[in-house]
Amino acid sequence: MAVSYEEAAAKLKEWTDNPALVNHARGVEAAMRLAAHRYGAGADDEPRWAIAGLLHDADYDRWPDEHPRRIVAWLRERDEPEIAQAVVAHFDPAEVPDLSTLDRALLACDELTGFVMACCLVRPDGIRSLAPSSVKKKLKDKGFAAKVKREDVYSGAERLGVPLDEHIQLVIDALLPLADELGIGGSGT
Repeated sequence: MAVSYEEAAAKLKEWTDNPALVNHARGVEAAMRLAAHRYGAGADDEPRWAIAGLLHDADYDRWPDEHPRRIVAWLRERDEPEIAQAVVAHFDPAEVPDLSTLDRALLACDELTGFVMACCLVRPDGIRSLAPSSVKKKLKDKGFAAKVKREDVYSGAERLGVPLDEHIQLVIDALLPLADELGIGGSGT
């Protein structure tokens, strides 16, 4: 890989000051790590998929009107066309006519990870007892986490060819070990 994890983490830190956006990036990174094993080639894909998750919104905090052009340009300059394409696809899948598995995984993990994290924040025990059925119930409440694009959540699992419950569980499983670090462990932490 042309970009190391350390370089990617430094770029996120350089460009993103908002703690909520940093937590979102770390959550999507965790989901993408696990997704690499479920939907990709496992350990061979994990580093690249993790960096895609970590950097997908890296330019949003500083340049929201230019998102994702800055991070895509940075990735291309560093000879990471596959990750750059995934970042483009997560923003506008129509710009990538032939979505790769990495592209589809980032699309599927991004909005859902944000939504799952929002669900955790309104539960006394956070993610510790969260089940896919609870997430699906909250998805029906259009007033809850209203900025999350529900269609992206549903179409994400569909693009991967997996049941929504299964994909929700993957995201929960990925976030659970980071619950305390991400502030989604509940009020008892």
